[in-house]
Amino acid sequence: MTLQAISNFITVKNQAGAVQHRYQNAKVGATVRLDNFDFSFLSFLYQGATKNRTGDNLESEIYLAPNAVAMNIAREAVVNNWTVQVDTCSMNPQTFAVGKKLTSETWLAASMSYDPEKLVVLLSSGIDAVGAAAPTRKLTLDLVGALPSTAQIQNR
Repeated sequence: MTLQAISNFITVKNQAGAVQHRYQNAKVGATVRLDNFDFSFLSFLYQGATKNRTGDNLESEIYLAPNAVAMNIAREAVVNNWTVQVDTCSMNPQTFAVGKKLTSETWLAASMSYDPEKLVVLLSSGIDAVGAAAPTRKLTLDLVGALPSTAQIQNR
């Protein structure tokens, strides 16, 4: 049987795109390098993308210990609408060096909840069909070229 270690790396950015925090859950008490950046250890669990109950949006969650440090970071991210990039990587089980990046996802810190056992940060996709919070952009001739006047669009 082969052991495959997998770890998550989270990069928290403010609305201007400036990095506020970098964390990994691979190696306790150490920093791990990914893409030439150092990620400090933070004990967290990442639950990947799932459709929400109504099926109109994707969500994921980060589970943390409900301590003052984690709660302050989570609150700041949610209140300020920060983005959270989650990279999932395979790891060398002996050295905990990053092997291969498996996925990279970008989320919005949508909400948080907590109880005495856990702090949950709900991450949401950038496009919310219910709130119509889609990025505003118009399809123009300069952007996409000539559009057909009928409903028949073909990709060749």
